[in-house]
Parts: sequence; C-alpha cells; structure tokens
Amino acid sequence: MYQDFAAELAWASLHMTRTRAAVAALPDLHGVRLACNMHLDLKMAPLVAGLLDKGAEVFLTTCNPTTVQDDVVKYLVDKGATAHAWRDMSDADWSDSFDKALAWEPTHLCEMGADLTTRLHQSATGPKIVAGLEATGSGINRLGGVHPRYPIFNWDDLPVKEGLHNRHMVGLTAWHTFFQTTHLTLHEKTVIVIGYGLVGQGVAAAAKAYGGQVQVAELNPARALQAKYDGWPVVDLADAVTQADVIATATGAYGVLSAKHLKAMKDGAFILNVGHVSQEIDVPFLKQQASHSLPMPYVDAYEFYGKTLYLLADGSMFNLTAGYGDSLNAFDVTLAVMAAGIGHIVGAGASHEAGLYLLPESAWMPVL
Repeated sequence: MYQDFAAELAWASLHMTRTRAAVAALPDLHGVRLACNMHLDLKMAPLVAGLLDKGAEVFLTTCNPTTVQDDVVKYLVDKGATAHAWRDMSDADWSDSFDKALAWEPTHLCEMGADLTTRLHQSATGPKIVAGLEATGSGINRLGGVHPRYPIFNWDDLPVKEGLHNRHMVGLTAWHTFFQTTHLTLHEKTVIVIGYGLVGQGVAAAAKAYGGQVQVAELNPARALQAKYDGWPVVDLADAVTQADVIATATGAYGVLSAKHLKAMKDGAFILNVGHVSQEIDVPFLKQQASHSLPMPYVDAYEFYGKTLYLLADGSMFNLTAGYGDSLNAFDVTLAVMAAGIGHIVGAGASHEAGLYLLPESAWMPVL
C-alpha cells in the first residue's frame, strides 16, 4: 500500500544521512536533464527526490526490470520525474525505454550497465550529452567497445564502491535472501561460486561464514591463483556442478552456466545469480526442456531428466529481485558517492575531453 511505502521511505531517508548531506551540497540543477538507467528500488528514492528538489529534470529507466518497485516509480513520477519502467516489463518495452530516454534529449546520463550509452553510440545522431556516470563493472566492460562522444566517469572501481558494496554487501545480502526465500541454511551444503572478482570473493566468504562448504570456479588464472591463496579449493566447473548443492554465478558475463552444466547437476540443486547480467544462466534451456512449478515465491522448480533444479528469482539478480539488497547504512555510502558524481558531471567533469575516466577523489572523498 502507498501509505506503507511512505513510512518505509521515511525510515530509509532517516538512516541515509550521507546521501542527504551529499544532495544538499549539490549546486542548483535547473537546466540539467538527467536520464538515469538504474535499479529503481526504495533506496534510490531519496537521491532522485533530492535531485528533483534541486531543480533537475529526471527521466527514469531501469537496468533490470525484475528489481523495479512500482511504488517507487509512482512516488518519483508524482514528484515530477518522467519514467518508462515497471516491474517485469517485457524485453521489448525495456528496449523501447532506452530509445524514449534518449528521445527525451537528456544533457547528462547516470547509468548502471551502460545501456543508454551503448544505444546512443549505435547511431551517428542523438542528443548531445555533456557527461555521464557508470556504476557497474559490466557497464565498464561494455564501454570498452565504445568510443565515447563525451566524458564518462567510472565509479565502480572506487575503493568505497568495490571494497564496500561489491566485496561485502552483495554476498551478505545474497545469502540473507537465500535463507528468507528457501527457509534453508547452507550447513552441510557444497556451494560453488562462479567468478572470483570482488563480488565473488564476498559471496564465497559469506557462504563459508554461514556454514557452506565453499569451492570456487574461476577461468582467469590470476583470480584463480588469488582464490587458492585465500584458501579456497579451485575447481573445474564441469566436474563441480555434478556435486554442488548450491551454485552462485557472480561474473557479470553471459552464459557462464550453460545447458551442459544444467544437465549435469544433481537432483535438488539450487541455482542463483548475483551478477549484474541476468543471462549468466541458460534459463531459456530450462524453460524449453523442463516442466515448471513454483513451490515457494522466487523459487522456480524445473523438473527434467528425472531430477528437479531450483532456480532462484528466475536467474535475475537474486539479492535485489527477491530481497532488499544492500542495507540502508551501507548503500548510504554508495548513494552519496553517486550524488557526488552527479555534482561532478554537471560541474568540473563537464569540461573533460571525451573518454572514460575514474571519478576523481576530489569529487567523492568529501561525502564520506
């Protein structure tokens, strides 16, 4: 109910003190047309509302339709934002939202996943963007194939982002969500973590802390060596999936858990994804080959080859689709840095040459 949402929003705002201070420090934003492509959950509302209060015009799209909270979108539209986003929107509507955001002629972009920038650079025409922000490793990887027409500031690689959110909060909240969704713990379970970047490191550490018997599958030799030095058994994924009770993908890449892997898994295995990209798991194969039921919310049971596999949140980002995601106090740091980044792209960052840059310390350090 909307009244309950208002109470929850007030509670969130109360505990996001850094975000409030960072927004208060922003300059007047009249004349700024900011297109945001990001998760639209409750924790985003204080920032976007603050931007609107500062005079910015805001267009909202989502980087993941499964994480949209419709009451958040309604609240922000009532505050004056324009939006083309809703929970579980179709792929066609989602793609159309990028075109609508660009046709709105934004002056600045704030993204998680680089969808707007990628779409814009597929054409020689489009709005003249002054500067943009990118918040995810997946987005930074996509930008590797783009020659930006404007400065884009990467804040995924900042120590307060990768060291706090990526390394600690994703894994912690993923397993909290697992417990709440399945009513099970990780005790006596073999847990395979696919990918040993910062997110995978946090997922592995939290799984062990909660009683799991953890193994790591990592193709990158340097990261595999790091996992060994951290004390994890590093396994071949094709062999490991046959014994795994729980498999977590944490790579941000496409197709890391293939049909071949799914066929080899043991009966009763749980599969979840915490990466930004929802296509890490070959969900279409399951839907085409297996019969489906929903024994619990966000627990999809697929029966085939005489076994049942449990896919959590339909393969989407589990901790934010089925759960709450980061805690308010942890995400307060992330959101304050985002606000500071917006201040940078409408200020000093706007004068940079076109290209990809790390968001400078002078922009974000004061908000900590």
